[in-house]
Amino acid sequence: MAGKVLVLGIDPGSIVTGFGLVEQDEGGMRLVAWSSVRTSSKAPLAERLNRIHAETVRMIDAHRPDEVAVEDVFQAKNVRSALKLGHARGVTLLAAAQAALPIFEYAPREVKQSVVGTGSATKLQVASMVDRLLKLSGQKLLEDESDAVAVAICHLHKRNRTTPA
Repeated sequence: MAGKVLVLGIDPGSIVTGFGLVEQDEGGMRLVAWSSVRTSSKAPLAERLNRIHAETVRMIDAHRPDEVAVEDVFQAKNVRSALKLGHARGVTLLAAAQAALPIFEYAPREVKQSVVGTGSATKLQVASMVDRLLKLSGQKLLEDESDAVAVAICHLHKRNRTTPA
């Protein structure tokens, strides 16, 4: 691998959206930053989407990632929930596109397979592998932040074999 690359991983959600920035160079991967934006389910959807978009823009402006990796929509049983998740994904994709960043999308099973080794891994297993791979030694990430970091790790594992969305 030549040089280093900084990837912003995003786990979009209409209530909580997680962000994780992972850098990879010849020495391996390291966690640079993480955050999440929590919105109220009682707030109007447009207001929640505005907050998610603003936080995505803030993360991009503050850290200037080279690439963005976003978790794709899973098959939800509740159509309304899936639509809201799609809207949340849309505003994160918009923010990355406005910054002219390459965008890559990964299905949840693909992320789990890449990070844990099985597409049916639990959130706890994903968090444990994120901790182990990045040697976090006690740094506590929220569930959505850990999932976002996993999306970034997945992308780093696959980046030489994929093209932007």
